[in-house]
Amino acid sequence: MDSGGARYPLLFIMQALSPVVDDLKEQASRFVRYLPRLWPLYVMVIPALIHLALLSYYPMYGIRIAFQEYKPALGFAKSQWVGLKQFQLMLDNPSFWQIFRNTIVIATSKIVTLQFCAVILALLLNEVRKLFYKRSVQSLVYLPYFLSWIVLGGIMLEMLGSAGVVNQLLQRWGVEQPIIFLGNNRTFVPTLVASHLWQQVGWATILYLAALTSIDPQLLEAAAIDGAGRFQRVLYIILPGVLPTLLLVLCLDFGLLFNAAGFDQVLNLYNPAVYSTGDILDTWIYREGLLGARFSLATAVGLVRSVLGLILIVASLRLISRFTDYQVY
Repeated sequence: MDSGGARYPLLFIMQALSPVVDDLKEQASRFVRYLPRLWPLYVMVIPALIHLALLSYYPMYGIRIAFQEYKPALGFAKSQWVGLKQFQLMLDNPSFWQIFRNTIVIATSKIVTLQFCAVILALLLNEVRKLFYKRSVQSLVYLPYFLSWIVLGGIMLEMLGSAGVVNQLLQRWGVEQPIIFLGNNRTFVPTLVASHLWQQVGWATILYLAALTSIDPQLLEAAAIDGAGRFQRVLYIILPGVLPTLLLVLCLDFGLLFNAAGFDQVLNLYNPAVYSTGDILDTWIYREGLLGARFSLATAVGLVRSVLGLILIVASLRLISRFTDYQVY
């Protein structure tokens, strides 16, 4: 052991922190140097910072009720502290593990199907040579993205009802009994995934269409001259060119796994009959915390969700830097 570090602990700590201090000094000097030229950009960021502070950081003060038996009449100061009791109740609650599993299954299914179908749709659109037809198809598949789930939820309820358009078509094709898409545990999750795909796939193709434009056309021409067919060019040139973008998007989606389940969509489409497969963490927190007035337990679940989300974000950034050679920050 270094005797100097043991004899002079303050000096040892200062030496250990000196690289960090030097880096902060360098960043501060760089900020002062560029401020006269970039100050309009910093001014533009101020409203976003205020929004972030008021709606994201200030509410963190309420995390303390996860460690209390919170009663609104008593407030934060006078509510009883119970330590980790709420977390113990959460772990002992069978519903927690069910909704946790539902969240993972629904979010993963949405991420995988969306990116797979977005790549396929981008490849198909890239092969269309008639510009009018291509733009028309793009406009049609983009349109659902700009509609909220309140509107889309109403459309889905009308289309998938027992007397809706979908069941009428199925009856014409020989299906005798109507299918209750939104009231059956076996069909609810596939319906969620399909409707999410309907809303998002057009917008998701934009990124892959942009990635396709970065592929050198000389490679495609050379492959065609060498006798490669269209499918071979897609398989050996176009797909490898899109693969880095696909990996980047998948890593970013992995970091936002708990958001990918889709609170707005599930809230507008689910019902008590499908809680066992369709209830997710966000809807459970809303229902039990706000509607059921179990504020402390819901806050504990929300805190666990946030911590796990932070871990996934850090892991996704590591994966991005490792597999895509791209630094987010």
